[in-house]
Amino acid sequence: MNFQKIFIPVAGVAAVALAYRQYGWLGVVAVATGLVMWMLLHFTRMMTVLKRAADRPIGYVGSAVMLNAKLKPGVNLMHVIAMTRALGKPQSEKDVQPEVFRWTDGTQSHVTCTFVGGKLAHHELFRPAENGLPPAP
Repeated sequence: MNFQKIFIPVAGVAAVALAYRQYGWLGVVAVATGLVMWMLLHFTRMMTVLKRAADRPIGYVGSAVMLNAKLKPGVNLMHVIAMTRALGKPQSEKDVQPEVFRWTDGTQSHVTCTFVGGKLAHHELFRPAENGLPPAP
């Protein structure tokens, strides 16, 4: 169970209740305005990330090696899309956990990312062999 899915709504309700107890309806209006502003900021960030990703080919990244170096387990899919500025090419079936996406660069190197519950669980870099040499580790 994702802790944030429960904690954030409970904290919002508690803040509204505390504001009502301390300041009456004026406090409720102030806290509700703050909560709506917070939700709008998150929505605006999501729309900005998706608008930038819409301008690039699906599954493309400038450098798969640099993406691999920047990735850390636990980041969410929206953060990875913001880093790559492109949607990942799905490698798994739709609506099946874990979700697997791939980003490929111009040299055909690619990073395959596995997301469980929207969070990065595992990522792997693949680099093709050059001139008959084995791939670099």
